[in-house]
Amino acid sequence: MTKLIVNGRSFDVQVEPDTPLLWVIREQIGLTGTKFGCGIAQCGACSVYLNGQLMRSCIYKFSMLKNGDQITTIEGLSENRSHPVQKAWAEVDVPQCGYCQSGQIMAAADLLKRKPNATNRDIDDAMTNICRCGTYQRIREAIHVAVGLAKKPANV
Repeated sequence: MTKLIVNGRSFDVQVEPDTPLLWVIREQIGLTGTKFGCGIAQCGACSVYLNGQLMRSCIYKFSMLKNGDQITTIEGLSENRSHPVQKAWAEVDVPQCGYCQSGQIMAAADLLKRKPNATNRDIDDAMTNICRCGTYQRIREAIHVAVGLAKKPANV
């Protein structure tokens, strides 16, 4: 049994060692915002933070986790969708079908954590998630909006 901290809550999990983290999150813990896309870490729909690092959970095996590992899913990114990236996504109306968007948002939040003034080049280099609907221009626009939102004082 392994104790995981998911979105600030503790969970005791026991599954087969080769179970991907994605399925632990979805089936054992019951958080379905993180999506299965390709199963080979190419599309990014399964992106989460593991101990503060963005990673693709579909290929990360349960046996690689340690007691106390901290996982943040889209549900734990912020309360009430208050993260600047989540606000920008809504403002720009990024999603078309929406399936990939939780992974896109997690990747964008990670980018802005590392590069708060992300340029188009930074966005192009960092945003490797696949969107089958082709909303890449709106994703880029929303990231720029999020940069602006992150700089605004909280009471504005």
